[in-house]
Amino acid sequence: MRKLVMLIAFLATGWCAQAQYSVSGTVSNSQSFPLDGAHIHLDENHATASLPDGTYNLPGITAGSHRIVISYIGYKSLDTVVNLYRNLIIDARLKPENQQLQEVVVSQNLAAVTTVHTQKLNTATLEKFSGATLGDALREIAGVSSLRTGSTVVKPVINGLHSSRVPVFTNGVRLEDQQWGTEHAPNLDVNAAGKVTVIKGAGALQYSGDAVGGLVLVDPLNIDKDTLTGRTIMTADSNGRGGTLATSLYKGAEKGWAWNLGGTLKYLGDRQTPDYVLSNTGNREANFNSNLKYIGDKYTLGASYSFYNATIGIATATHIGSLGDLVTAINSRQPNVINPFTYRIGAPRQEVQHHLGKLNYNRELANGSSLSVQYAFQLNRRKEYDLRRGALENVAALDLTLATHAVNADWKKESGDNTYKAGTSVAYQQNNANPATGIRPLIPDYTKIDAGAYAITNHRFSNTLSGEAGLRYDFSHVLAKKYYQVSRWNDLGYNDGSFDHFIKEDLGTQYYTEPKFTYHNLSASLGIRKQLTDAIDLIGNVSLAMRNPNPSELFSDGLHHSNATIELGSLRTKKEESVKASVTLLKQAGRLTFELTPYINRINNFVYLQPTNLEYTIRGSFPVYRYRQTNALMAGTDLHLGYNITENLTYGLNAAYIYAQNTRDNLPLVDMPPANFANSLRFTQKKWYNFFAELRSETVCRQWRYPDYNFYADIPQTNGTVSTYVDISTPPAAYQLFHISTGAQFTLGKTTAAVSLSAFNLFNTTYRDYLNRQRLYVNETGRNIQLQVKLNY
Repeated sequence: MRKLVMLIAFLATGWCAQAQYSVSGTVSNSQSFPLDGAHIHLDENHATASLPDGTYNLPGITAGSHRIVISYIGYKSLDTVVNLYRNLIIDARLKPENQQLQEVVVSQNLAAVTTVHTQKLNTATLEKFSGATLGDALREIAGVSSLRTGSTVVKPVINGLHSSRVPVFTNGVRLEDQQWGTEHAPNLDVNAAGKVTVIKGAGALQYSGDAVGGLVLVDPLNIDKDTLTGRTIMTADSNGRGGTLATSLYKGAEKGWAWNLGGTLKYLGDRQTPDYVLSNTGNREANFNSNLKYIGDKYTLGASYSFYNATIGIATATHIGSLGDLVTAINSRQPNVINPFTYRIGAPRQEVQHHLGKLNYNRELANGSSLSVQYAFQLNRRKEYDLRRGALENVAALDLTLATHAVNADWKKESGDNTYKAGTSVAYQQNNANPATGIRPLIPDYTKIDAGAYAITNHRFSNTLSGEAGLRYDFSHVLAKKYYQVSRWNDLGYNDGSFDHFIKEDLGTQYYTEPKFTYHNLSASLGIRKQLTDAIDLIGNVSLAMRNPNPSELFSDGLHHSNATIELGSLRTKKEESVKASVTLLKQAGRLTFELTPYINRINNFVYLQPTNLEYTIRGSFPVYRYRQTNALMAGTDLHLGYNITENLTYGLNAAYIYAQNTRDNLPLVDMPPANFANSLRFTQKKWYNFFAELRSETVCRQWRYPDYNFYADIPQTNGTVSTYVDISTPPAAYQLFHISTGAQFTLGKTTAAVSLSAFNLFNTTYRDYLNRQRLYVNETGRNIQLQVKLNY
């Protein structure tokens, strides 16, 4: 009863906590004989070995969900997830491996010496962002920023690169959700993720050869233990006056059937800045995810299905009627529409549905090798609604359906000091634009065929030195069916005869065309990892990546409703070619931990959007952006640092800086993240119901290195037109935000409850972010008080 009273008190006052505990126990074989030197690894930062009597101890672990792996040569590893809310004892009894496998397994740590450096978000961190997006959560990693369209559409930016340069893989499947758009956020539910991994650069060739910026791998929670567990997270937000409910149920198994089910509901209204309501910025989500697998002696058979369903409001102030009002809004930095708060989502808005189904089969083969085969199907339906009148008011102005079939096969073999990987993939994709919109589609109908193959080898030269090399080939063929207005065809410079072979029919005022492109790409990686001391590693990587132009860069022709911009692609767009080199100095043990990663990336034919002028249409007035290409040089440094000041007080720092230059025109590159720093100070005290309090500051400098693409526009006046300066390029001022969170945890029978209260943008600071596509029209959101309750049962 006393604990229940304390829980209610903390719910009322908003205190919450996160403490540190220990995991200990013994490791033995099936006959209960202790195993000396077994490897125990929890997440990335905690590892130890068992003593001669089989005992081990891992202290100083934060509360929450963690993955623990216990392995020993010649025995099957224990790999499971534990919910840690008190000191935990795990006594592991390992079963012998098949005798044939014992002959080739000489090290349980081959995977740990890969030269591809990864950075992870664990379940506890993802739970904190249950009511937010994947892009928001990834900002916890140094060097990862966010490209935003308002407050709810967030895309990850890795070392200045985003969109199709940063493929997202969910549950082993490359997400195909029309990710070409700068305002198309990944169509996945962050609550379905158990672990998120970021790979900066193109080193992981088994996933992709076009990851010029990096990769994001989203994996579901995996429980290989006979248990039934569940989780519910309730989040309430003051800014938007709504919240999120996410719940999931997991049935784990060491052998036999395992499954999980989960769902998320999200309902929020208009967001607010410190000074005004951001009209029409509410959002809704109703998501579902599921996994089913059968675990046999030497094989695993699995199936999964997920459904993402979102309605996202786009600020009304971004859609403006006249050219004069548009220029006034851009130059004055004042929104032209401010309405009272409402939960109603009108136009402009996005409605997105994404289905993803997968079948996979994994098999252990002879001689220490394994084979994995999977088939995945995705169906993405995107509707974008413009401000239309009359009978067209509820008819989408953009209605695209994207269907993707993909088959992958991957082989892996471990033999002595060597690891070999090889695989192949084939994908077929079809995009259909609904003609019922009555508007020429921004992206036309097209079909695309992709095929690829890779080979990677890893060799351990010694206990402290390993190297890795990889090679990948990709083939791609694209065929589009598109109508061009003759005036646009000429304006884009296609009347020089270069693309006459694409024209299939001359209809007078427009051409019917069938553009066709074929690409052959070669990607490669070379890496080395040297253990300098017991706690410090040095990792070096060089990679070559090639990225084909996406449909937006090739075919865009008209109004992009969510961005409130007219975008024009170019059939002359060539594939990007990137060569990136990076070095990581890594320390993961002791009171001081850090990751320091300087890098340099040279990209030929770098594609970017350049504002050129304004255009008036029957649907309003909008800035015009054209896709351009140049050669680019990008160099920067990412830093993550953690320091345990005392047993109860820790300090953290994330910092990133990037220098990005358009070397062809001798100008800075547009839309590059400015220097940024995030400091945190966290106090924990497990004796006070696992109390914790954290203060976090976020500093974003002004981007002083930017190209001046400002221009003059002819604005209609009573007596003709007036040439008016349009300041579309100047970045906003620097800003600093403060966030605070605090809380506690309680045990009620078999249920563990964690209650937290957080204040984001604590001082209600007014600011604009350079990487927000709506910064020309509105400010960022103000203070948000968030209450979160997590139940584990």
